[in-house]
Amino acid sequence: MAAVLVDQFHARDAEGRVYSVHEFQESTPSADGLGDTKPVTTYKLAIGDRVKKLDDNQFLLIQSDVTIVREPDTYVGIRPEITTAS
Repeated sequence: MAAVLVDQFHARDAEGRVYSVHEFQESTPSADGLGDTKPVTTYKLAIGDRVKKLDDNQFLLIQSDVTIVREPDTYVGIRPEITTAS
């Protein structure tokens, strides 16, 4: 399974701390090997902590149980050549 970085943005917690969030799409081959299943979207902080999407603009930091809100228009930019293997 390979994960491809498709987006980066900033999010802020209730205390004003800013987090850099990375959005990945993971492709999982189908069990029969004949085609791909739908890509799965996952989120992680730049430091690697896992993030759960609650709605379009709210996310939950899984390890610390902190809710963060996406900052409007904080597209950080991506480099399409970045891929990671899981």
